[in-house]
Amino acid sequence: MAEKQPPIHGRGSSANPPNRFELLVHERDPAEAEEDAPAPATQFLRDATRSVISTNDSPDVGFGASINPYRGCEHGCSYCYARPTHEYLGFSAGLDFETKILVKENAPELLRKELSSRRWTPQLLSLSGVTDCYQPIERRLKVTRRCLEVLAEFRNPVGIVTKNRLVTRDIDLLGELARHQAAMVFVSLTSLNVEITRKLEPRASHPHARLEAMREMAKAGIPVGIMVAPVIPALTDHEIPNVLAAAAEAGVHYAGYTVLRLPYAVAGLFEQWLDQHFPEKKDKVLGRIRDTRGGKMNDGRFGSRMKGEGPFAAMIREMFLLARRKAGIGEHPPSLSTAAFRRPGGEQRLMFE
Repeated sequence: MAEKQPPIHGRGSSANPPNRFELLVHERDPAEAEEDAPAPATQFLRDATRSVISTNDSPDVGFGASINPYRGCEHGCSYCYARPTHEYLGFSAGLDFETKILVKENAPELLRKELSSRRWTPQLLSLSGVTDCYQPIERRLKVTRRCLEVLAEFRNPVGIVTKNRLVTRDIDLLGELARHQAAMVFVSLTSLNVEITRKLEPRASHPHARLEAMREMAKAGIPVGIMVAPVIPALTDHEIPNVLAAAAEAGVHYAGYTVLRLPYAVAGLFEQWLDQHFPEKKDKVLGRIRDTRGGKMNDGRFGSRMKGEGPFAAMIREMFLLARRKAGIGEHPPSLSTAAFRRPGGEQRLMFE
């Protein structure tokens, strides 16, 4: 379990657990006065990557290629499955993940180069596949918007999952792509309870703002769905019907869900978060998580990692399916097309479906 620390306002984690790849560990002197320590500021670091499109062969993520303009995420969601990716950079999955953000400033230029290559086979690109491409710094840096400008120019299909209303800033580009059946957006919503979300996802948009984002995109003709994700057993699972009803009223077309999984250091960080904010529910929540993960906090097997297994996972699934039917929300997202793909300077269009 992660070292005990008091909660930090605006942060999902209050500790930096050891990096599992590092031999040396820095431990804070417990005699230091925590109340005198300044709140950690966010640092933005240049990511000097030479390529921007990542590929995967995971059968349960829905895409084979993705663009991640940022590594680390200032939203600070306490449960984020992506936190351990920061350990590959020499950082911690805790506070480091939400305070040390690597920025791919040249992502649009790299994307243009890769799409221009004859070796690129037009296909769906996810923006992002790991961390949120609309986290707070995007408002100023506009790396994601500039990537969308390239995608719109090439008419390469894109799928977005975000929990930030900032996505509505780019309705013009997403609408242009949607006219070519080349864009869809999923907004992630965990809970309608602001008291929970401000602790759980401290720098993400509030629930009502995310619902408004769904409404604006639906009115603009952009295929929009909701991801009820992650469903946290014994904490947010009972909200599924209300979340889907609110999303239906906002005009969403499709809905999906995932069940909470806690890989590596995330398990200890989330346990600490429960200690700090919901100690009376901690044992029940952790027990239900284990019930959906074969007695563990995480099960990384394809086919089960997204939805879980066992009676409680089945109960969540049935609740979701019933609530989705009652709300009148569709089951499947649209099949995006690469038929309109083009390379600037050439008239030939590649016809793929």
